Amino acid sequence: MAIEQGTGLDWAVVLIAALAYLCALFAVAYWADRREAAGRSVIASPTVFALSLGVYCTTWTFYGSVGRAATLGIGFLPVYLGPTLLMLLAPLLLRKILRIAKVQRITSIADFLASRYGHSPLLGGLVALTATIGVTPYIALQLKAVAVSFDALTGGGGVEPAAGPFLDYGFLIAAVMALFAVVFGARQIDAAEHHPGMVAAIALESLVKLIAFLAVGIFVVWGLHGGLDSLFTAAAAHPDLARLMGSEPALGGASSGTPGGGAGGTWVATTILSAAAMLCLPRQFQVMVLESVDERHLDRAVWLFPLYLLLINLFVLPVALSGLLTFGGGLDPDLFMVALPLSGGAQWLALLAFLGGLSAAAGMIVVESVALSTMLCNDLVVPILLRTRPRTLARSADLAPLLLAVRRIAIVTILLFGYGYFRLAGSAYALVSIGLISFAAVAQFAPALVGGLYWRGATRRGAIGGVTAGTLVWAYTLLLPSFARSGWLPASFIADGPWGIAALRPYALFGLEGWDSLAHALFWTTLANVGAYVGLSLFDRPGSAERAQAVAFVDVFQSGGAVPPLEPLAESPPDWRNAASVGDLTRVVARFLGPQRAEQAFAGADPDEPAGPERLRLAERLLAGAIGGASARVALASSVSAGAVEAAELLRMLDETSDVIAHSRELERKTAELERATDALRAANERLTELDRLKDDFLSTVTHELRTPLTSIRALSEILHDAPDLESAQRQEFLAVIIKESERLTRLIDQVLDMAKIEAGALDWRIETIDAGQALSEAVAATEALFLERGIALSIELPDRLPPVRGDVDRVIQVVVNLLSNAAKFTPPDGLTRLEARPENGALRVTVTDSGPGVAAKDRALVFDRFRQSGDVLTGKPAGTGLGLAIARRIVEHLGGRIGVEDAAAGSPAESGKGAAFWFTLPLAEKGKDGPPAPCQEGRHEG
Repeated sequence: MAIEQGTGLDWAVVLIAALAYLCALFAVAYWADRREAAGRSVIASPTVFALSLGVYCTTWTFYGSVGRAATLGIGFLPVYLGPTLLMLLAPLLLRKILRIAKVQRITSIADFLASRYGHSPLLGGLVALTATIGVTPYIALQLKAVAVSFDALTGGGGVEPAAGPFLDYGFLIAAVMALFAVVFGARQIDAAEHHPGMVAAIALESLVKLIAFLAVGIFVVWGLHGGLDSLFTAAAAHPDLARLMGSEPALGGASSGTPGGGAGGTWVATTILSAAAMLCLPRQFQVMVLESVDERHLDRAVWLFPLYLLLINLFVLPVALSGLLTFGGGLDPDLFMVALPLSGGAQWLALLAFLGGLSAAAGMIVVESVALSTMLCNDLVVPILLRTRPRTLARSADLAPLLLAVRRIAIVTILLFGYGYFRLAGSAYALVSIGLISFAAVAQFAPALVGGLYWRGATRRGAIGGVTAGTLVWAYTLLLPSFARSGWLPASFIADGPWGIAALRPYALFGLEGWDSLAHALFWTTLANVGAYVGLSLFDRPGSAERAQAVAFVDVFQSGGAVPPLEPLAESPPDWRNAASVGDLTRVVARFLGPQRAEQAFAGADPDEPAGPERLRLAERLLAGAIGGASARVALASSVSAGAVEAAELLRMLDETSDVIAHSRELERKTAELERATDALRAANERLTELDRLKDDFLSTVTHELRTPLTSIRALSEILHDAPDLESAQRQEFLAVIIKESERLTRLIDQVLDMAKIEAGALDWRIETIDAGQALSEAVAATEALFLERGIALSIELPDRLPPVRGDVDRVIQVVVNLLSNAAKFTPPDGLTRLEARPENGALRVTVTDSGPGVAAKDRALVFDRFRQSGDVLTGKPAGTGLGLAIARRIVEHLGGRIGVEDAAAGSPAESGKGAAFWFTLPLAEKGKDGPPAPCQEGRHEG
């Protein structure tokens, strides 16, 4: 290493600090468990939930991102873009997964997939085995990072003994993490229950590693270089470093740190794989789905987790550039986080950085080992035991200690395998490269998982075929080459292919050359996985259990996200009552969950009573939370009493029960949709009936309004025609009436035509800046005679100057005329109508107030509808077509304003009868565009 000698810390100090920190994690986990037992859960917080998702940021993030940035510049970002994009889909995808996991009592991602595809033990076991093999390199990554950072911090002068490799720092860390996982992750049999201590410790670790990374970044940028400008200026002076600050290393097909290097595709491939890993990694599924106590916590995680990713990556590129400036090529870039504080004399900060990396490793190792141990126990060991040793298990009254022992042994075994991979193959790769191998492995679950949420036609054979095909291609294109690069397989395996067959080269399969090894593997695994999944599903016929689970998963929201009460089968098989008794179910549930839980589940039932489908389903759900859905079904089969039907027959009947329930849910969903459609049709029919009534009223009113002036015109015209000697004064009077009635008739026809044009969108508009005062004055002049004729006082109360507004002057005058005419109809003789205008909130508010009967509160939203008029059809309805206010509303809204009606007297009851105040607003013109506002033409006028 190129770190200056003598700058390292004493190994004993580092070891004591690490052990003290781990003890603190133990204390926090113990405290959280005690709080949970007291009913004050620590994890019932959206912030804690979001922080627990930070387990995604392992030593890959803490050390490996800097190493990747030292080679690819911004090429480290896709690892975090994928999870960020996935969080954008939280309302559609993640919320559905959380709801299903709660309803189905899911225990792991293997159990999730097995349950979706008919409770398939084969699929669950395949996923568990694939995940264990695929994640082993990832665990090795954590152990390697802790070991090499410990060496870097202590100057390599630690206690690495000659007694053997199993006493090095990686082994010690694995041992401590195994102890933590056993104590806080494998202490209860029901895997569907939460682990508050573990989650609280993970949330704390997320804060520690974030604080440590930010502290190192601030020290490097401002402590060592005096600011970002100085750092980037110094880096720009070196062509190799200046290149890292551009996009070419990441997007231009440069050789990368991924296995095999190669050209292009790394950015897209890494983004896709990281999004899939965020969903499919056992540890992420554990904290994001199984440990979630409230799906509403996703609302905060959607923005808080991406913010966390942003903060922890703020200083990745500056630290990488600083490390390259300081050490050149003499130090592994993965160690810059520890080496830079040491070289700057900040030993305490280097120790904090080591603890941050230790946090990143510890969180991943603990949660991953707990998740994998649950999968191995429930989806591999238990099904094998139930099928090969059923009588032995049946003789045991309590299997909980055995299952806990299996999980604890699995935790230790998993960490030993991870340590073994680190010792055998881990030294050949950078940290990021090891992680990408694991990402590609768990990505093989994504097609079956996402497809199973939305495609009812997906089948068990399709899922098994897809996962198998994708995993085999992954092993050939990524896993086996990792052993070849470590010397455990011939190097010719990569260069020439097996047996010298060039078409089978793992990094150029079937002649696909020039691709980055990761993009190459993603292409072939996706092709094999999706092809097998879709192809086999299309040509397969699902069984009853598969159909039932497909409906339960795809339509989980339609069923309300709850398990509906189970109804007995309409036609049970004749031997159903003999299949299993309540006592049988009580014994099998007690065997896995304990006598107390079993007694609570079947309290009050006669042990000799036939179980029936309802209790069988209840027992299945209880067992699923402890040993997984697939194993629960096998355990139920073992509960059949002597002389009863065969176990296979019992499972068939259980499948039929599930199928009936699924059909019932489907029927309920369709019934609900039909009811909603019926309600919509009923509302539409009522609306059409109301419009038809209004149309009839309108036609009646219009014909009446047209007949009245026509009758007057005809009668007076006949008099003038038949009496040519009529006196001149009488003739002039008759002619005046004819002209007046003709004008009235014209107004009625104009209203109908205007409404027709507005409805058809054919009305001509001329929007411009207008003088509001002038428009109001013209409207007053047009209606002044109407008020004089009826003996109504008209009060005009306007400011001396009104601001200009945007509108069509003719249409604005039409609105005011309609409102004034409407007021004249309802204001009694000797009454008062008032016109006011004032600027208000960026608009001009115009109000016409009358002293008539007012408008009832229930009618205020209706008076602006077409054909609407206040009053009864036969008695109290005024003259007119009922279109005036409707036209006014359409005009005002088109001009960008609002219109309404309220009580004339402020503070009076809703139906005061003290008059109505009709008002509308128009937007003010922008200042400085059309000159100053013109003076108002009216002051106060009495008519």
